[in-house]
Amino acid sequence: MAIRTHRWALFAGFFVLSAQVVYSQVFVVGEKTATADISTSFTPTNLPLSKEKLNERGRRDLVRNLAAEQGFAHRPLPIGVITLTANGDLSPGADKYREMIYRKGQAAAPGDRVVVTALNIKGDQIVVDLNGGPYAKHRFLSHIQLNNNNVVANNGEQPMGSRITLVFPGGIPDVSAPEVKALLEPVVDFGVKSGNQAYADTLPPKLRNAIAAHEVLVGMNHRMVLAALGAPERKVREQDSGDPNGARYEEWIYGHVPQTVRFVRFHGDRVATVQIAVLGKPIEIHDQNELEEGEMPSNTRQVAMGDRVPSKDEEDASAAAPPPPSLRLPGEAAPANAQGKVQYPTDKDAGRKADRQPIPAAPGSPADPASQSMPPSQTRQPNSQQPNRPQDIGRPQTPGTGTTP
Repeated sequence: MAIRTHRWALFAGFFVLSAQVVYSQVFVVGEKTATADISTSFTPTNLPLSKEKLNERGRRDLVRNLAAEQGFAHRPLPIGVITLTANGDLSPGADKYREMIYRKGQAAAPGDRVVVTALNIKGDQIVVDLNGGPYAKHRFLSHIQLNNNNVVANNGEQPMGSRITLVFPGGIPDVSAPEVKALLEPVVDFGVKSGNQAYADTLPPKLRNAIAAHEVLVGMNHRMVLAALGAPERKVREQDSGDPNGARYEEWIYGHVPQTVRFVRFHGDRVATVQIAVLGKPIEIHDQNELEEGEMPSNTRQVAMGDRVPSKDEEDASAAAPPPPSLRLPGEAAPANAQGKVQYPTDKDAGRKADRQPIPAAPGSPADPASQSMPPSQTRQPNSQQPNRPQDIGRPQTPGTGTTP
């Protein structure tokens, strides 16, 4: 037994001496390693801006045209606030930018879709929140309690968005939504076509140019007006004056005094009248059709995948209906025991029902024909002919109770 033990010990010693020394390697992930692939290259824009200041109408147009806009991130966006100067630099710098992404996280990678969820215009800044912004809603009220109850419930959701502060030194000029998108081009690409833009590209050149110039022509439909001017500020549905039974019209109103006000009136799905009211000038009225028949897109039916192109015989109203769908091969005959139309059971008691007589009415009832032919004196008066009840004996009776006093 001792010889076997020494033999195993000898084999183990030879194995240890012949084995190679294995060195372990430790890979530590730090800030430089995690942010080594982040590109911080930046090229400022050079967009000429207006010298006039932004007015109230311009503010509303920016909010209406930029809210819920979608774009794609040009660079990694951190969960935090970054400051972009119009036609200037981006803050923080390259090193601080990487540190912010490493410590707070990344809201969007290059090429990810982002959505404008909030827009705030104050002072010389336009604050744009992407994907919900970097701050949770009611973050201060969630720490306040009344009678051991939270003022705002904390659902535990963490903000995963980003915020871009666009700064205009000297005040915000009179900029439009496309100009703001161009200033944000180094960070977010808003070049994706919207549904209205894609629809406008399919129209003839005359309509396409009018929509690009934000003009409304008599003869346009609702979708063309939305592509040209966007959603209206107000809508009015009335009837033509002087004709209470006339057709109803719908009028879209854009702008308010003292700015230019446009009244677009629809009859059905077509623009019938366009009135443009400019302060200090007479109202400009367009009531003649400005489009030709060939310029309006026709409502053609598009055959989608899975649809069958109808033949000429089927397009005719007198053509027979196509056969129902079946799993049998073309030309294959139906089996002899195939199910056909549903056969409902016949009414075998139809002849017996015709011989049946209705149940006669009870004698003396209003439905009894004999009681209807009797004079009123022979009809039964239940209240006047009834004998006195035992409980009524010795009790004075009042008139109208049906008993004799």
